[in-house]
Amino acid sequence: MADNGAGLTAKLARFIVSTDSSSIPPWAYDHAKVAFMDWIAVTMGGKDDPLVAKLIEFADMMGGYEQATILGHGMKKNVCQAALINGSSSHALDYDDTLVSFLGHPSVTLFPALLALAEWEKKGGHEFLTAYLIGLQAGGTIGACASLDHYMAGWHATSTLGHLAAAAACARLLGLDEKETVYALGIGGTQSSGLKRVFGTMCKPFHAGRAAQSGLMAALLAREGFTSAEDILEGPQGFFQAFRGKVSDDVVALLGLGWDVQNLSQKYHASCHATHSPMEAALDVIEKEHIALDDIGEIRIHSSQLALGVAGKLEPATGLEGKFSIPYCVANALLTGETGTKAFTDEKVNAPPVRALMKKITVILDTGMTALESRVEVVKASGDVASAFSDILQQIPSLPVKQERVRSKFFDLTEPVLGKKRTEELAERLDEIDSMDNMNRFTAGL
Repeated sequence: MADNGAGLTAKLARFIVSTDSSSIPPWAYDHAKVAFMDWIAVTMGGKDDPLVAKLIEFADMMGGYEQATILGHGMKKNVCQAALINGSSSHALDYDDTLVSFLGHPSVTLFPALLALAEWEKKGGHEFLTAYLIGLQAGGTIGACASLDHYMAGWHATSTLGHLAAAAACARLLGLDEKETVYALGIGGTQSSGLKRVFGTMCKPFHAGRAAQSGLMAALLAREGFTSAEDILEGPQGFFQAFRGKVSDDVVALLGLGWDVQNLSQKYHASCHATHSPMEAALDVIEKEHIALDDIGEIRIHSSQLALGVAGKLEPATGLEGKFSIPYCVANALLTGETGTKAFTDEKVNAPPVRALMKKITVILDTGMTALESRVEVVKASGDVASAFSDILQQIPSLPVKQERVRSKFFDLTEPVLGKKRTEELAERLDEIDSMDNMNRFTAGL
């Protein structure tokens, strides 16, 4: 069998272990703090989702030591249970960040594992953020090699890549050596799974929690001498051969030269990211052309195969299914302007005015579109056509704009849980997290 780039697993391990935090630019830490604030917000927003209650009940049934905080619930579970529950909670709303190279949602697989581990092991805030940045970079590198072929084959990359990224991040936070880190990647990689077939069910957010839990367990086992393959990514019958993809020397050569955290795309609509470009384009054309809603004869939405594969539900029946329905998301955005969590209820998805507008929407596969690009054409009653294009993955705001928008989102989702005063206090702790010598100071308020 041809050599498919032997050595990537070892190269990643070397990067994870040997990268000096002083070589990471300060702006990368600023981006990481924004990402953490966003993750806290979506975790608080999703804490009362029914799947979270079921996972807590399961944890109660299993028992275990109280080691790490379940955010927003005033309780502790063991570190692996905490990673699972908080990870699932943070992806329950599908309101969390994405990264192109990661092929999905990275922070919901990284922060749950790292926060549970940092609280239990009493790690500092700077160590915590460094491990996040390194785990994110490792996951993005693997994702760039896996390519869209991996995602289009049916794998939920948030889960498959998340297992490896979480293992990498936790290995760094634990201070594992290169051999132990290779094993952590192997243990994480052999657990990797997650099928897109379950989108629209509790299993999609469960994937994020499992990735965090499995990656954390992988690093803990590796610390105890648990062994695995040393070429889990590139080896025969390894990750790339089984899940599609191949080692790219060009991608690997960039390790340590740049930081993908600046390319994170936070969400400002509480639905699948593949619905965002259609919504933005539709809102843009309606506003710029001053088109009245009752003057709309037809709306044609051109999207990629990737977008339609994950958000192509034409007849959503529940709020959860609505998150994966381009027609619903566009119709609701135009009619109500409310695209946050309140928009995704069974009642809103089945509202007669929304259903009436959805009947005017046609979703079209456009083979010229890639990733999350979308073009929306609005046909007026007169027959005139106006159009707009959007690609939210390429329209990433600057750091100051991100900081402002995420802070607003943070208060919107967290204040109903903690109240105004405690939310303000938490925001202050988030601003100071990189100087904390013990992450217990942060979790104490959660």
